[in-house]
Amino acid sequence: MCMGEKTKEHVVVIGGGGTGAATAYDLCQRGYRVTVFEQGELTCGSTGRHHGLLHSGARYAVNDADVARECIQEVHILLKIAPESIEPNRGVFIALSEEELSFRDEFMNACETAGIENRSVDGETLRRMEPNLSPDCLGGIIVPDGTLDAFRLPMYFFAGAQELGAVIRNFTRVTGFRMRGGTITGVHVRDLRTGRDETVGCDFVINTAGAWAGVIAEMADVDLPITPAPGTMLAHKGRLVNMIIERLRPATDGDILVPQRNLSIIGATQWHGKGPDDCEVPDKDVEVLMKAAVEMVPKFAELPYQKAWAAVRPLTGRADNEADGRELSREFAAQNHAESDGVQGMISVTGGKATTLRSMAEKTVDMFCSLAGDDTVCRSAEAPLPDYRRFYTASESRMRYGA
Repeated sequence: MCMGEKTKEHVVVIGGGGTGAATAYDLCQRGYRVTVFEQGELTCGSTGRHHGLLHSGARYAVNDADVARECIQEVHILLKIAPESIEPNRGVFIALSEEELSFRDEFMNACETAGIENRSVDGETLRRMEPNLSPDCLGGIIVPDGTLDAFRLPMYFFAGAQELGAVIRNFTRVTGFRMRGGTITGVHVRDLRTGRDETVGCDFVINTAGAWAGVIAEMADVDLPITPAPGTMLAHKGRLVNMIIERLRPATDGDILVPQRNLSIIGATQWHGKGPDDCEVPDKDVEVLMKAAVEMVPKFAELPYQKAWAAVRPLTGRADNEADGRELSREFAAQNHAESDGVQGMISVTGGKATTLRSMAEKTVDMFCSLAGDDTVCRSAEAPLPDYRRFYTASESRMRYGA
């Protein structure tokens, strides 16, 4: 792969979720030609299915200070570059028992170490701030969590990438790779609207297909260690709280309640999935989530049911059962397949969180640029992104979306 300063090569990004959007934008900013392929609608996979929590990092502070620090740094960046996708409404970790309250000092110390602002508030004060909280609330810790729009945030990045020349093709499925020796030189795709098959030449592929990343890797005879880990969320109509409500305890099922516009969303569970399309909600999950929501906010039970759905987390590593899956890190990983598998021309991305989509893209593109001998630096944290609406108002010659 020869990449001079005068001519930067063509990179295919597979996957139209948040990581793919941010990766395409970063590549375009560094001067590369970019084509994005997404087999469905943009953000239709795990990106568009999470509950919308903007992580301050507090949730990870006790067990993973590095991840916590990255989250709070990205919160500040996203508020600067994509403000309309975020409601900075704060979060509160509440204690409903003396055991949970005893976790307070350790939690606050960990937040301090990670650089996350936090404040202890007694139960009476919290119930004045959030009258629908459980009367059992003994107190809590307020942190700079927020609510993000799972659709708008990626579309900011897609709008930016498109304005810089990226070709974004939704409803176009990757069906295989064109290989020359052990090097990927193109991708075979099928336009699902027309049924037309074609081969698109490229110089490199970045696989950001989320829970489907392993399926894509298999097309290049690569065994990517990934565990699709589905989890259920439950939404009721009505906004009962303004802050994100979380339990002051180690993470478990149903310990985050997110106000998302005029909905209250409780999530999430986790089970051992059979594959990336394993999204059928188990009946027991709805019961678990209802109970968890009512423990924190009793009036949740009085709200009309809206929807229960599942998202598949693309966890890095391989687990054979639910218990092992819960032990897998939520950390992001970028794998250079030339180094790990002898296949030149592809990096696969697994893990990560919606909050850190920009930094995940930066690290991935840094890896690609290092392979390319390119020292161009990332600039995606510097200036506000174009309005996400501009993705839809671009001229037809600049976009394939909906064509």
